[in-house]
Amino acid sequence: MRIVALAGGIGGARFLRGLQAAAPEAEITVVGNTGDDISLFGLRVCPDLDTVMYTLGGGINEEQGWGRTDETFTVKEELAAYGVGPGWFGLGDRDFATHIVRTQMLAAGYKLSSVTEALCDRWKPGVRLIPMTDDQVETHVVVDDPEHGRRAIHFQEWWVRLRASLPALSIAPVGADEAKPAPGVLKAIEEADVVLFPPSNPVVSIGTILAIPGIREAVAANTVVGVSPIIGGAPVRGMADACLTAIGVETSAKAVAEHYGLGLLDGWLVDEADGDVRVEGIEVRSRPLLMSDPEATAAIARAALDLALELKKEAP
Repeated sequence: MRIVALAGGIGGARFLRGLQAAAPEAEITVVGNTGDDISLFGLRVCPDLDTVMYTLGGGINEEQGWGRTDETFTVKEELAAYGVGPGWFGLGDRDFATHIVRTQMLAAGYKLSSVTEALCDRWKPGVRLIPMTDDQVETHVVVDDPEHGRRAIHFQEWWVRLRASLPALSIAPVGADEAKPAPGVLKAIEEADVVLFPPSNPVVSIGTILAIPGIREAVAANTVVGVSPIIGGAPVRGMADACLTAIGVETSAKAVAEHYGLGLLDGWLVDEADGDVRVEGIEVRSRPLLMSDPEATAAIARAALDLALELKKEAP
């Protein structure tokens, strides 16, 4: 069985680990979000790609869901001693090595997809991890800054430094319009038996991937099942509600499914708290969606996959 999953950070990575347990024989291709990518200290940092790679490769800090396990922060402390920032983005010593290798390879002319493949040679995540594009795309957020007025800032500054405390007036994946899908992305989607949307942020993770020309159309042509990142009107993790508000979408399982749309989504898995949700033209099923432990996560992934395979049989 060939499965394609579109994934952002922590929620997507943990879902993928459950998917591996639920379908151990499947060939899984992960199209990773790169809109969160940022350059810091002269290094190119790809948070979502690394979170997937570390999580599936056994190197993630399980407690926080990002960064390396057994991490130290000597380099960060030394940079701060020199007065070099930003201090709000916590790169650990082990993590720095990944970004150094990536930046050196990019400077040598390798594309991000090739660099990601090389990094995965070490971590062996058990999936094929492909960035959504080899072109530079960065998600920016427009805010009314009390000190500097209205301005656009990098998503990471809004998300990490400000904790989304300033309302986002708009969110845009800068560069997406001109970007091309990375090699292998469209082919993987076209040849997949099913496509799954993990409970990643629908705006700045999955939404950014779908903004790359050609990807939405390829996904829509397949059987697609998504897992709601919203339970009982609140995000399972993070601040997805702030992102949804910025694009005028209600924070609810029903509204997110409608945001994706009937032309894209065939099935939608919601939590039991949202068991009364109905979306015209989309098959909605309810079950517990909290990824509380590996067994619960695998059961969620299995339910999403089973629904997708069921709908695929029904497709004309």
